[in-house]
Amino acid sequence: MSLREQLSPATAGEPFWPALPLEEWEDTYHTLHMWTQMVGKVRMAFAPLENHWWNTAFYVNVSGLTTSPIPYRGELFEIQFDFMTHRLEIRTSYGASRILALAPKSVATFYHELLSALRAIGIEVEINTKPQEVPASIPFDQDETHRSYNPEYAHRCWRILLSTHIVLDEFRSRFIGKSSPVHFFWGSFDLSCTRFSGRSAPPRKGVITSEAYSHECSNVGWWPGGGAVKGPAFFAYTAPEPPGYSQQRIRPDGAFYHEQLREFLLMYDEVRQAKSPGIEILEFAQSTYEAGANLAGWDRASLEKR
Repeated sequence: MSLREQLSPATAGEPFWPALPLEEWEDTYHTLHMWTQMVGKVRMAFAPLENHWWNTAFYVNVSGLTTSPIPYRGELFEIQFDFMTHRLEIRTSYGASRILALAPKSVATFYHELLSALRAIGIEVEINTKPQEVPASIPFDQDETHRSYNPEYAHRCWRILLSTHIVLDEFRSRFIGKSSPVHFFWGSFDLSCTRFSGRSAPPRKGVITSEAYSHECSNVGWWPGGGAVKGPAFFAYTAPEPPGYSQQRIRPDGAFYHEQLREFLLMYDEVRQAKSPGIEILEFAQSTYEAGANLAGWDRASLEKR
């Protein structure tokens, strides 16, 4: 039975949480990660810099992931990964468009197709071909190693992002202080939402981290896994991490602190099999936020809805 057939009318209105075993789609994941990085760098080339690099992020929509409108020479264009029809769609405010198939092809091939499609509709751009936030990276235009695309698993990943977005949007609505949208970062390939205390944080080194963590924050999100984490997981952390954070009791019971990542994790497979996955995620988000905010002395009375 296909994933779409599993989405019967009986499940309408309830978030859907399909299985996504890392070992079964890891090749597709690594390829898709590089494809999203290329498109993300196109957005970064033109979108005005926003605090914490919010100008680089993608957004979940009804069929996949979108850059949202990108300014270019007095017009707008948008790039979307459509994981229902498995197409990359480039559309402009002046009516020009191009479509690329999402299908098995190398990262290098995708790179040349993407830049050629943009040039064909009048968009000239150069991007740094070095991947971000991945070990032992291969420049996009030389990467013939990553070339897998399994549409079923790409679709499942998007469905998880969609369901997670719905839950995190609810969590975000409970906070009246500064908070990020629920957005997708292509560097780390995760969907997350960040709350801020309103206070500056100690300076960090590095172009990315110095801007991302310029202010105290509490972050929660979802990630497909990798490295020491052998499957998809929800994650949460407070930055800077206050003393005693790792020893805090977090809900639900399956949550744990990962010493290497310095984050709390809640494995996705536990959540998807729970009676109410959304409640499990909200408990994880709320309890990790409370643990960090209380230890760091956030002014919660002025930051939260009463």
